[in-house]
Amino acid sequence: MNILLAASEAVPFAKTGGLADVVAALPVALERLGHRAVVFLPGYRGALNGGQPLEQTQVRISVPIGSKTVEGTLLKSRLPDSQVDVYFVQQDEYYLRDELYGVNGSDYIDNCERFVFFCRAVLEAVRQLPLRVDVVHAHDWQTGLIPAYLKIAYRGLPGYEQIASLFTIHNLAYQGTFWHWDMLLTGLDWKYFNWHQMEFYGKLNLMKTGLVFADAINTVSPRYAEEIQNAPLGCGLEGVLQQRREVLSGIVNGVDYRIWDPATDPHLPKNYDERSVVEGKAACKAALQAELGLPSAPDVPLVGLIGRLVDQKGIDLVAEVVQDWVRSNDVQWVILGTGEARYHQLFATLAERFPQKVAARLAFSEPLAHRIEAGADIFLMPSRFEPCGLNQLYSLKYGAVPVVRGTGGLVDTITDTTPQSLADGTATGFSFRETEVLALAETLRRAINTYRQADTWRQIVANGMRQDWSWGRSAQQYVQLYQSTLTRVRAPLIAERV
Repeated sequence: MNILLAASEAVPFAKTGGLADVVAALPVALERLGHRAVVFLPGYRGALNGGQPLEQTQVRISVPIGSKTVEGTLLKSRLPDSQVDVYFVQQDEYYLRDELYGVNGSDYIDNCERFVFFCRAVLEAVRQLPLRVDVVHAHDWQTGLIPAYLKIAYRGLPGYEQIASLFTIHNLAYQGTFWHWDMLLTGLDWKYFNWHQMEFYGKLNLMKTGLVFADAINTVSPRYAEEIQNAPLGCGLEGVLQQRREVLSGIVNGVDYRIWDPATDPHLPKNYDERSVVEGKAACKAALQAELGLPSAPDVPLVGLIGRLVDQKGIDLVAEVVQDWVRSNDVQWVILGTGEARYHQLFATLAERFPQKVAARLAFSEPLAHRIEAGADIFLMPSRFEPCGLNQLYSLKYGAVPVVRGTGGLVDTITDTTPQSLADGTATGFSFRETEVLALAETLRRAINTYRQADTWRQIVANGMRQDWSWGRSAQQYVQLYQSTLTRVRAPLIAERV
């Protein structure tokens, strides 16, 4: 099959979250399974100036945007260590900016126009490049118009009539809603601006558009696919998702073990695998404590947290526990991430007042993230909702036992430690359901009590490190989804010919 992946981010060209990791890894895994995949991205400043080789394609694209025509070009590169081509839609007025979506906490006012252009440009490129696309795989609201354009504007054109569309939800909370007059920018008839299709409480909703018009919908874990069919995680779109549940599924994101493997990770002071994990993690823990100014304390449990410091990630719960425990529990905390100013201030103050127990780095560092996974005994993810989550998967591989709230992909990937799961060898972490400080504190105590039982802890670590959450596994499931969607879309065309 020939698969075209359209997205607003992909490592190493542009990244604000896990979407970028998925779009970088999935096509490489598809290529290894014998399929051809190409990626389309906006030509952001950072992507074009990021040091990756680029070539001109000589392809020029004209796209109608409302009453005007906007010109663009295509540049070409490749995903590292692969044969996967990456095409950049170059339009400097839209994309040659310092940030991807906005500055100083505010979205760019022309974001709708920017991604209308991108969606049309991707489909225009299909007829100018020798791609022979079978499936267009669109990701999140930024590409939500692609399934609509395929159904409405391109379906009758030669080369497009047999293309199937898959729309993947990475986080339903971000929907791409714009004022109703932006409907004019899309070039689509106003008749589609109705509550069944593109309208959402008087606004244009690009996430909803993708959900309504795509041939198939999936999200990044089976549990999240169930959760979003009901409030509150449906974020107002639960009715649409219930109506389309026959074509809605979930596939857990994979991990790129070329990057996330403690046996080969170049960011670690000492590499290790399952057989050498005790010595390896001890060395990495000591080095991390020294790097962050924490006392060298091999027997004190070290809890790591990496991510956005926002309430969605349960940071309010973490803040309460840390403030209480620094005075009463012999535990070290390492926090890496950025987010709301109140959490920056709180964790910076705690690190200053309790430097022997709290280390906070209120920025993002990929190398430090790797070292935290290797040095931490416990990794904390108490999210209110988590479509998939990747850090808990990294933690399993690195022997940092996850403590998670039982939601979304965290349910699908972490097995709570109980007498039964210990007996059958499936325990990989600790989980809780209630979004309450007490529930988090009790689960952390349970984890720390188990940490002090060395043999049991080693068993849990070993269970986690043996897990296979590689992209090869996930890519196989995507291939099956592509094939079933393609068969369903092409069946009426085959019947007509007969």
